Amino acid sequence: MGNLDMFCRNCKRAAPYTADPHRQACRYCQGRHFIAHPEITDLAIAHIDCDAFFAAIEKRDNPDLQGTPVIIGGGEKRGVVATACYLARGYGVHSAQPMYKALKTCPQAVIIQPRLTYYAQEGRKVKEIMRAFTPLVESLSIDEAFLDLSGTQRLHDQSPALSLLSIQNQIYQELTLSVSVGLSFNKFLAKTASDLEKPRGFSIIGRQDAIAFLHDKPVSFIYGVGAAMNQKLARSGIYKISDVKQWGDKAMLEAFGSAGLRLSKLARAEDNRPVCTQTIRKSLSTETTFSTDMRAHAELNDQLWLLCTKLADSAKRSKTVGQNVTIKLKTTQFKTITRTKSLQYPVQLAVSIFESAQTLLCT
Repeated sequence: MGNLDMFCRNCKRAAPYTADPHRQACRYCQGRHFIAHPEITDLAIAHIDCDAFFAAIEKRDNPDLQGTPVIIGGGEKRGVVATACYLARGYGVHSAQPMYKALKTCPQAVIIQPRLTYYAQEGRKVKEIMRAFTPLVESLSIDEAFLDLSGTQRLHDQSPALSLLSIQNQIYQELTLSVSVGLSFNKFLAKTASDLEKPRGFSIIGRQDAIAFLHDKPVSFIYGVGAAMNQKLARSGIYKISDVKQWGDKAMLEAFGSAGLRLSKLARAEDNRPVCTQTIRKSLSTETTFSTDMRAHAELNDQLWLLCTKLADSAKRSKTVGQNVTIKLKTTQFKTITRTKSLQYPVQLAVSIFESAQTLLCT
């Protein structure tokens, strides 16, 4: 990297590369944060993720919350953590954690009920800024998306990396929200890169360093490898991504099915998925949390009917039908019980959903 330029993250001006760029200041704006990579002008696939999005919005809108650990989620007894600010995460609070456990680790935290409609509105503003730089934006959720900036260099008179800096800075200037950026040559590595440095990070993984970067990482480092899959792999002696590479495609497919083949390809940094602007909805869901224990079937059936009617209304609005019905029950010990039933034909009506869900409830 001896003759490379690096770019100031504040003003995007180029500066001669140095081994320790944070020790020098940009001669134009005096900023001390730079990006540099041997392939920085050749990479165009990005993943942008808002940092602690829900909590960041609440802190932005209420300055009194600055310096305070904030948890977004349900009630103190029965609720779960939707997300938490980085200060609360430092105490051990994490998403999907029972609220009572979160408050044990961080009793001074402020709990805020989520304002999902408002968060979605702010999320759309973030996506609008992205789409001003490229039409190829694949939304993954309210607060994250993939971008393909191939071919945009002439349009914006700057490389995709500098366009991403513009996006990052514009989101902060206009919405007072920070985002982390991952830049690479495919979606898997772009998403991986965006998690490397948070908040307001900008990380790059290139073709030349991808394999070496992945080599010693645990298999759980790959997005989508959860606890169950991780244990299954461990029982076969697969702990690191390098172990997956040694097995190869055929052995991974035979042992773990399509999920194994996917892991084998990702272990070689292979991901040919394009950035798609049109996403297909794969499921619809709704849920509720009871303030007190509920065991009587009559009471549970009443609640189930309400959820089914709500779900049917969503299906009608989105012109969606479904052929698999799943119910999830959570015990007083926060153990989740999941049951699924496949139907002979797609349904949309509340009564049809309820009839199938009721049989699962009584199983």
